[in-house]
Amino acid sequence: MVHVSSSRAVSLAQRKRQLVANELTEAALQSLAVKGFDAVTIDEIATAAGVSKRTFFRYFASKEDVVVQFLADMGTGISAELADRPAGEPPAVALLKAVSVPLATCGEHSDHATRALRVVQLILRTPALRARFLERQAQWRDDLTAELAGRLGLDPDTDLYPQLAAGIALTAFDTVLRRWSGSDGAEDPIELLDRAFDIIAPALDAP
Repeated sequence: MVHVSSSRAVSLAQRKRQLVANELTEAALQSLAVKGFDAVTIDEIATAAGVSKRTFFRYFASKEDVVVQFLADMGTGISAELADRPAGEPPAVALLKAVSVPLATCGEHSDHATRALRVVQLILRTPALRARFLERQAQWRDDLTAELAGRLGLDPDTDLYPQLAAGIALTAFDTVLRRWSGSDGAEDPIELLDRAFDIIAPALDAP
């Protein structure tokens, strides 16, 4: 008899769980983006993902939680990119590269870019989701503040720069998202972000 080690079994279980979560997220975001937040039921999302309604509730407490997880993943990508930037890189360059991560494929003419646009529009046009988006941005700011302070050898509790710089960078990111969403994808978000950072770079690099 072949025995699967417990660690491998856990790994396989985790991968299966992540796969189901990804399928649910994809199905939910597609349905919500096309039909609108209030028009889509959890039954529809579960059916589209090929799982039961009960399975949906093992992963998410509500439709809103699916979008919140999407936002959490977006923020994780920003923080991870900043942490990976070269130590001596100017803050404006490092922050630009970090906040551009979620926008990397949004300027492309692809199904992914179209879905991303619809999801962003959904978030910005739905009061409950917009409120959660603002909550997540506050967490992103705290994460970026801590990372910037560590990179520059500053104390985030006493030095004003890390929190101000993180806030400025995220304000640029939010402005670009709203402009891109409002143009219905006609404007290139990466180009918009580059233009925004051309304006704010002198302040970010002043220290």
